[in-house]
Amino acid sequence: MWQRSVCVGLLALALGYLCLLGPELSLSALWHLSPSLLSTLRRAGSLEGRMVSAWQAAIVRPARGWARVAVGVNACVDVVLSGVKLLEALGVEPRDGKNHAVLSSRRDLGEAFAHFMDKGAAAERFFSDAESFHHIARTASEHPGAQLYVGGNAALIGQKLATNPDLKILLCGPVGPKLHELLDDNVVVPPESMQERDEFHLILEYQAGEEWGRVRAPNANRFIFSHDLSNGALNMLEVFVSSLDEFQPDLVVLSGLHMMEGQSKEMRQRRLMEAVASISDIPTDIPIHLELASMTDQDFMSNIMHQQVFPLVNSIGLNEQELLFLTQAASGPHASLTSWSGIPDVGVVSDILFWILKEHGKTTERASDLTRIHFHTLAYHILVTVDGYWGNQAAAVAAGARAAGTQACATETIDTTKVFLKAPLEFVTSQIEAPSKISLNPDEPVVHWHREGISFHFTPVLVCKDPVRTVGLGDAISAEGLLYSEAYPQ
Repeated sequence: MWQRSVCVGLLALALGYLCLLGPELSLSALWHLSPSLLSTLRRAGSLEGRMVSAWQAAIVRPARGWARVAVGVNACVDVVLSGVKLLEALGVEPRDGKNHAVLSSRRDLGEAFAHFMDKGAAAERFFSDAESFHHIARTASEHPGAQLYVGGNAALIGQKLATNPDLKILLCGPVGPKLHELLDDNVVVPPESMQERDEFHLILEYQAGEEWGRVRAPNANRFIFSHDLSNGALNMLEVFVSSLDEFQPDLVVLSGLHMMEGQSKEMRQRRLMEAVASISDIPTDIPIHLELASMTDQDFMSNIMHQQVFPLVNSIGLNEQELLFLTQAASGPHASLTSWSGIPDVGVVSDILFWILKEHGKTTERASDLTRIHFHTLAYHILVTVDGYWGNQAAAVAAGARAAGTQACATETIDTTKVFLKAPLEFVTSQIEAPSKISLNPDEPVVHWHREGISFHFTPVLVCKDPVRTVGLGDAISAEGLLYSEAYPQ
């Protein structure tokens, strides 16, 4: 490593002498130097390295941080293993693929797995037969190649926050013995939240070119299935809210509403109204952050946004798919956009974020508590706040971006040889109103702009070249952003 540093130093010195002795050389002439030399010099003061240094300076603890955080209500155990090896362990013979909306037997599992493996497509299915599923889950979790992880947005956020020894974390969700074993010692689980059986989500992976019978996967992907009734009905929500009196949190983090999409429309609507009543019981001086996740029912999203949950929470975390679905469900700006093409346009994203806070956020005329949105996509993050309610947001957005780089690459700190800059170096702040044009400066990677009483903090992400684990990445980003955020007393 030191040899490379010496070489870089000597090359930089040589270039400096060249410029000193030949000041008449134009900049264009310098570009005729060896591309490998320029590449080496670029790495010496790389955009990535400069950004990491700037983040380090920007990421400071808030003047008034959290001491106790309550998190709920979805939790499970993710069991990750080879799909082919599990099917072999279950004695399922290779067969032709067939799509099943719901799985009810091992045969269905084999056919559905083959169907999606043949396409190289990701899919998630519900397994309806409880006893059969529990037998499969036991076989999967005891398989020598299986890896067991904390799963569920709430549990993942709690687990991330628990790495900070100064924080005390309460987690309410369906916590079985295996999940309890996997959780950090700093996570407190109330007895009412414990259950005899874990909720297992089985994640069957396959690699590009892997074969099962006549099926050959064109690329790597995974097939997920579960028999998860507790999370789907938000069974632990009332336990969660009733636990707050004794725990006395400074911050409440709520997730799992998306799990209700598996319920009938009537059941879902009734349960959502009960959830709203429970959330309304949380004291108004405790900030509430809602973490959204993938949804497919526009009516359900519209209910959450308009008259149900959004007015009760102070902060929201979401990604680009959830943001686009949200504006489509509520006929917001850029709702005609069917999907993102490549990296989401910063101007389009900021238009939608602005609209959410302007139309559904807190104002003197509107009975809403919503004042903050943490948006994350692969290439960049934006933190948007109504002025006067949140502090330290430059540090918070930088901390979230740093967490994305370290967690995806499974490193303690960002290794600049393992990441790259994917964000646009220039962008506009709106596609609707007269925009500002911003050029990214790697020495000042957190960019701030303002629009009608709403502040935007933008920073690029250093994307991992070969990600080790991306499950729960959004939860880790939101958790880190909250950790460095300060809610001003009102």
